[in-house]
Amino acid sequence: MSHDHSHHISHYNRAFAIGVLLNLIFVVIEAGYGFFANSLALLADAGHNLSDVVSLLLAWGANVLASKAATDKRTFGYKKSTVLASLMSSVLLMAALASIAWHAIERFENPQPVTGMTVIVVSLIGVVINTLTALLFVQGQKHDLNIRGAFLHMAADAAVSLGVVIAGIVILFKNWQWVDPVVSLSIVVIVFIGTWGLFKDSLNYATDAVPKNISIEKLKQYFLSIEHVTGVHGLHVWPLSTTESALIVHLVTDNNALNNDFLIELQHHLHDHFDIEHATIQVESSQGSTGCMFNHGHAHG
Repeated sequence: MSHDHSHHISHYNRAFAIGVLLNLIFVVIEAGYGFFANSLALLADAGHNLSDVVSLLLAWGANVLASKAATDKRTFGYKKSTVLASLMSSVLLMAALASIAWHAIERFENPQPVTGMTVIVVSLIGVVINTLTALLFVQGQKHDLNIRGAFLHMAADAAVSLGVVIAGIVILFKNWQWVDPVVSLSIVVIVFIGTWGLFKDSLNYATDAVPKNISIEKLKQYFLSIEHVTGVHGLHVWPLSTTESALIVHLVTDNNALNNDFLIELQHHLHDHFDIEHATIQVESSQGSTGCMFNHGHAHG
């Protein structure tokens, strides 16, 4: 079973285009004023925003690839590209965070003056742009890891930019230059928390772990609750992409008269109650069988 996601793809193509454009403009503004104001916080945030542009481009490209039709060579199409994009995005971001942290620690040892008002104004612009960008993805982030990655990055940036505003106000009125690297390290901590979660989920999807919204035990219970089903084996569930999951299962029954209507009903139930888009179900008779090869050390249950 599969569904047409063309409207979903088209909608987020526009969201990605707007998000990339807004953030590119802001990166140029923020980096320019960062050099002018000699602010590591602004430069660090500009670098992070540039990595977000790369992440948005990766997610956008994967979103487009995922919509391409399957071929004889790639029977599931390019759906897995959304998982790879999420994984690459999280790795690139963690590398950028390591660089930011290193330079912030150096600034503690060699503090330099920072122009507070410039930091405040530019970061306020960042709060607005990052919030607007995050809102573009707020609906889809609940059901799509690829979209969630884009949303989390933008939402974190909005919060971080607000923190930079606070640092600018402190420097402007108290002249505490140490606040600048403290804010930079705070950026690292805040963004790392969200990025680590994205990395773990993406790695699980990339290695075909069961999606966390699907319970193998509940699936077994459902299958065994079906009339005439006496056994379950060969049960495997894995993510096809950041939005679609697949299942294969062998059901042992005591009724040889089960027909296609039975299979169709199962597929609809798996889609509606377990969010499984593609289900392949093999029905085996419990009478006069020596047993399926997958029931000997190769499967769940």
